[in-house]
Amino acid sequence: MTFEDLKLNPSILKALKDQNYSTPTDIQEKSIPLVLNKQDVLGSAQTGTGKTAAFAIPIIQLMNNREERQSGRRKIRALIITPTRELAIQIGESFNAYGKYTNLKSTVIFGGVSQGAQTRILRSGVDILIATPGRLLDLMNQGFISLDDVRYFVLDEADRMLDMGFINDINKILAKLPKRKQSLFFSATMPKKILELSNKILVNPRKVAVNAVSSTAETIKQYVYTTNQSNKNELLLHILENPELKQVLIFSRTKHGADRIVRNLQKKKIKSAAIHGNKSQNQRQKALKEFKAGNLRVLVATDIAARGIDIDKLRYVINFDIPNEPETYVHRIGRCGRAGEEGVSISICEPEHNAYLRDIERLIKQKIVLVNDNPFPQTDKPMTSAEKKEWEREKQKRKQEFFANRKNNQSGRKSGFRRNKR
Repeated sequence: MTFEDLKLNPSILKALKDQNYSTPTDIQEKSIPLVLNKQDVLGSAQTGTGKTAAFAIPIIQLMNNREERQSGRRKIRALIITPTRELAIQIGESFNAYGKYTNLKSTVIFGGVSQGAQTRILRSGVDILIATPGRLLDLMNQGFISLDDVRYFVLDEADRMLDMGFINDINKILAKLPKRKQSLFFSATMPKKILELSNKILVNPRKVAVNAVSSTAETIKQYVYTTNQSNKNELLLHILENPELKQVLIFSRTKHGADRIVRNLQKKKIKSAAIHGNKSQNQRQKALKEFKAGNLRVLVATDIAARGIDIDKLRYVINFDIPNEPETYVHRIGRCGRAGEEGVSISICEPEHNAYLRDIERLIKQKIVLVNDNPFPQTDKPMTSAEKKEWEREKQKRKQEFFANRKNNQSGRKSGFRRNKR
């Protein structure tokens, strides 16, 4: 199937062509016709499935239809709620890209920055509003925003909303929305609380499920190094010596841990930056922009800050800390290997987290490949000086082989790892 088969307007097809989109993903193929048919949708889809386009494209088409166009001052007719500033900005960029050749106007509002620029745009009128819950309620209470004219409502990343404690804010927003509207609800997981919330929002919804949270993309190769906590930084530097890892997203469990990783990398002249809740919005956006542009080799993120990061053709994700929730592992590695692209996930596991690794393998129903070519194996005994020297010689030999093979244009990509399945 192609996007032409979905009977999209020429203006949208032109915009999609500009983005080099030709074939819809599963979630897009299933959701777009339902939304265009003005049905409520309950979507279960993890990150990296093309979910944003699944609701943005049909909303743009519905709003751009002649009978939907409005005269006079623009009023908010589509509202998209999402949990983080980064994700809100990503969604805003998507609406701008897909609606490039329409007359629709959208804007993004979020906390952590001055509201002045946001309120100036709102005063001039917008068709589509993408917002985080806190700033939306704040500006509603100040009288800058009315939801009376909303005809399309999207609640995105609903499970993360609950994790971040936004349930009360969501209920306040729902109370201000018109009863007659089309609602779309997306969540990576569907626990009982999420289903209860969806029942408040949706009317006779059509259910769409793609890539359950227990699955990982087949295009992602998964590896794990086992080591001791004291050797994790050295092991990370060893992994990054592989010249194939030109752009890497690293996950840290804590904000302070992310900052420590960056400090250690910068000491070794590896261009890197961290994004987390203690960073200002400007710092986070600058780091993400620099990473996307290729000016940073490494971006270190916590889970909440990373939600919504969408980087085309990102190939490498490293779990510096194994997550204690196996679903989080699936979300993390879903940042690479997107839309059919190849990806590589590398995890560093210390003894205290071996149980977490087993939980992950049970969830995804597969063994993660153990890398035995490891200078810092999980052991109580540190490497001797002789062992370190031998390892250095072996490492230099592999480097020379790598560049020799590249020069000779041998077929296939070299991963830089010796792999043995457990």
